[in-house]
Amino acid sequence: MLIKRFGVSLEEDILTSLDELVKKNKFPNRSQAIRNLIKGSLVSEKVDKNKIVAGAIIIVYDHHKRELNNKLMHVQHDYHDLILSSQHVHLAHDLCLETIAVKGKAQSLLTLSDRIIGTKGIKHGKLVLTDIE
Repeated sequence: MLIKRFGVSLEEDILTSLDELVKKNKFPNRSQAIRNLIKGSLVSEKVDKNKIVAGAIIIVYDHHKRELNNKLMHVQHDYHDLILSSQHVHLAHDLCLETIAVKGKAQSLLTLSDRIIGTKGIKHGKLVLTDIE
């Protein structure tokens, strides 16, 4: 991939905020922080336009909750065309972490993640999306 250099002019307070972002996220430099911000904006635009994106739904739950595993399995079967794979990890005796790799139209992935994360018994969940181009 060819990298092009260019100059950017910013007000001092915005530059200070950028430097704080670099430090907070441990980016190696400002360029990487700007690159990350631009990619995030492009992904948001693809979501808004319901384009094809990929990502992961990450959930943490107590597998002893009654019927939770069955409910999660039913939802995943309802959206089998969007799910690429899933990985189940035992964090503790009762606590599990599941990562579900997904790909499809953005709005469908949002609906799927809402159904999974909104399932009673899920302690924490998050959808992370990226652009595939």
